This record gives sequence, C-alpha cells and structure tokens, in this order.
Amino acid sequence: MNRETAIKRLKESDYKMTKQREDILHFFETEDGYRTAKDLIQFMEHRYDNVSFDTVYRNLHLFYELNILEKTILQGEKHFRMSCTDEHHHHFICQDCGKTKKINYCPMEYVASTLENYAIEDHKFEIYGLCPTCKSA
Repeated sequence: MNRETAIKRLKESDYKMTKQREDILHFFETEDGYRTAKDLIQFMEHRYDNVSFDTVYRNLHLFYELNILEKTILQGEKHFRMSCTDEHHHHFICQDCGKTKKINYCPMEYVASTLENYAIEDHKFEIYGLCPTCKSA
C-alpha cells in the first residue's frame, strides 16, 4: 500500500486526514520492514514539539483496523508496517532489524486439505529469524 491509497481509505471510512496522520503514513511508506511505536514516536518528535503517545497508539491501531498497516509481535512488542496490497504472499521477518523478505509460497492449500470439515476464515504465515546483515553482525 502507498500513502495515497491509505489516505483514500481513511477518507472513505470518514476519518479526517491530519498532518500527523500524513506524517505517520510517510514514516511507514519510507521504512523497510516492521517498526515499533517507539520508532514512530522518535520520528514524530523531530516534527512536533509535543507528541502525544495516545495519539500515536490510537492512530497505529486505527490504521491496523483499516488494513493500512500490518502488525506482528517481535520480542514481545507490537511492530507495524505498511500493508501489502499486491498479490497474496507471506514474509520472512528479521527478529533483529524488522526487515522483511517476501515469500511467494502459501502453505494454505496443504493446510486446508487437512482441515476438511473446518471453515477457514483467514490466515497469516510468517517465518522469523535473522536477515543476512544481522546474521553476520
């Protein structure tokens, strides 16, 4: 997802586009991989004198609910990234730096065949480890 698509989704859902929301979207659009609320707050502190933690967290969760951001847990902490809107895929996520690598394979065909009498409504498949840069550090 890009910033323009995210702004359109916000407006279609009757949310105002504020300067802070635009800056949050800019942050996630330019970052590579998952980032924490703390990372975002540090980014916002350079732009605003009084960054409200509540505002940051409220917007992170709003963007997640509107599928603008994806969320995962790394080292016991929520991390966010801009949602992928291209073809269906999954991710390898570096547990150290949060960078991601797209995985084009989906195991759901196999999994669905083993859950014959179940109604699968959604899924998320992630692999965690260290990227080559963090592994060699």
